[in-house]
Amino acid sequence: MTFPPKVREQLKWYVYLYLDPRTGVPFYVGKGKDNRVFAHMGDTKDTEKVRVISDLKKLGLKPVLELLKYGMTEEQALLVESTAIDLVDLSKLTNEYHGHGCNCGSRASVQEISMLLAGKVARIVEPSLLINVTGYRSVMSPQEVYDQTRSAWKVGAKRHKVELVFCVHDRVIREVYRPTAWLLGGSTKRVGDDDGSRAIEKGRYEFVGRIAETLIRKRYVGRRISDTDFDPKSQNPIRYLNLHSETE
Repeated sequence: MTFPPKVREQLKWYVYLYLDPRTGVPFYVGKGKDNRVFAHMGDTKDTEKVRVISDLKKLGLKPVLELLKYGMTEEQALLVESTAIDLVDLSKLTNEYHGHGCNCGSRASVQEISMLLAGKVARIVEPSLLINVTGYRSVMSPQEVYDQTRSAWKVGAKRHKVELVFCVHDRVIREVYRPTAWLLGGSTKRVGDDDGSRAIEKGRYEFVGRIAETLIRKRYVGRRISDTDFDPKSQNPIRYLNLHSETE
């Protein structure tokens, strides 16, 4: 399916939703123009979004496609996209990131916003791995935060040199862990893995470990990450610090 030229002209930039036809619940939020909304139906990339679409097709179903808002500029579409993702909750979507290109603050409690805007900057000195956990929410249990942070990432051999792993969300350190082992992604059970079995994620790894000791947590949790330590414009969710080389 495609939009007729007259429709495309009036749509301009828009934000669209992919919904599960069985529940009516969105599983993907995107932005685009012209016929972008239809592009994912033929996508063959190895992503969670594609896997959901494929699973629906096996059942003889198709996603329901909706436009959330249209007739916008690209800048307006970026803002609406990121707001929609915040509202639906990224942890319930197959999107990998909050909307790209929007520098507006994202959903958080008033306490978290205050911490983000007024908190002190962390001075991290240990060999560390910073992970930008976009699905983090303040209402999560400690186990849920741990599982969101530890699995599963495209990390190289340098992961074995890391002493601390930081859960970072909206530029603020939410938790700190000491990894004890790195395993293939999908090797261990997480909250929500009902039967304990998950497909091994090729090229991705997860760690097992423990929450860092009290002194480390007091030093870092609640502190902001500097632009030098983690470029806010970067789409890469991980960053190594204080290793001999920071490139893979």
